[in-house]
Amino acid sequence: MPGKRVTLADVARRAGLSTTAASMILNGRPDTRLSREAHDRVIAAAAELDYRPNVAARGLRTDRTNTIGFVSDVVATTRFASGLIKGALEEAHASGHVLLVLETEGDPRRESEAIEAVLDRQVDGIVFATMRARDLFIPPLRQRVPVVLLNATNESYADSVLPDEHTGGRRAVDLLVDAGFGDGILLLGHNAVKEEGLFRSTTVARRIAGIRERMNEHGLQFIDEESIWLWEPEHGYTGMKRMLKKHGRSITAVLALNDRLAFGASQAMAEAGISIPADISVVSFDNDEIASYMRPGLTTVALPHEEMGRVAVRMMLDPATSGEQLVDMPVVQRESIRER
Repeated sequence: MPGKRVTLADVARRAGLSTTAASMILNGRPDTRLSREAHDRVIAAAAELDYRPNVAARGLRTDRTNTIGFVSDVVATTRFASGLIKGALEEAHASGHVLLVLETEGDPRRESEAIEAVLDRQVDGIVFATMRARDLFIPPLRQRVPVVLLNATNESYADSVLPDEHTGGRRAVDLLVDAGFGDGILLLGHNAVKEEGLFRSTTVARRIAGIRERMNEHGLQFIDEESIWLWEPEHGYTGMKRMLKKHGRSITAVLALNDRLAFGASQAMAEAGISIPADISVVSFDNDEIASYMRPGLTTVALPHEEMGRVAVRMMLDPATSGEQLVDMPVVQRESIRER
């Protein structure tokens, strides 16, 4: 059974000073007007007793606990998006804060429990994060507390950190154009006609808008557009098989809307005896772990997860920063695009 927690009064008693004096010394007050010897006695007493400050009690006095709640769906248990937590942890540590991480797996009941848990611990703010960027429902909060959305959007909360998908989409087109591609580019993952009026997410819409805007600026059109609702390898595989059957070697490049689609497409191309990048070049998005395992490696426009996590914590701690913050999506150059 654990012993009784050492209190500030215990430290003061051991040092032979008042609780107020001990508190001022341990909190680094520059104006204590106490002797050096008194400071040394308090520090020594705290070390001897293994004293740890009561953060909750301090929070009641200062209205700050230096703790940030981090509530996510499956970010912590998914390698793909774990950089969101890594960046947030690094920034919280650098600023003298603790990150309290809770995972809900998207279960509404567990979401409510997680929110109650962080509110009960009097966090200074809550970061709500999602593995894949989407519009996120947040249950009503019983306390007023700062909220920052990480990789998510919500109409009721304006402060959010998102990847700059629009610029990323433009960047992907430029990678192909700069390599000499113009005709024969296949868009894998979206078809404007078939999906008219359908909504995926704000970020997906921006990615696609950036792609189409840049294609128009270059005076280009896709050879075809394959609508795929679930961007998973098996659907990239079947979609690419359909496109190869329809267009054959007229396809010169594939612009896949994520790396998992690109991986599935690469399997279909391999079965057809088509080589990447000698026969068809491929560019994609996200920099999923799978992109580095592909052979040849997949050139992709990366989701900057770690930097997004850092920005979310900085935003939480800086009241002057508000609104939507977009983080640049860098290109990760590998070997899937050849020069024409």
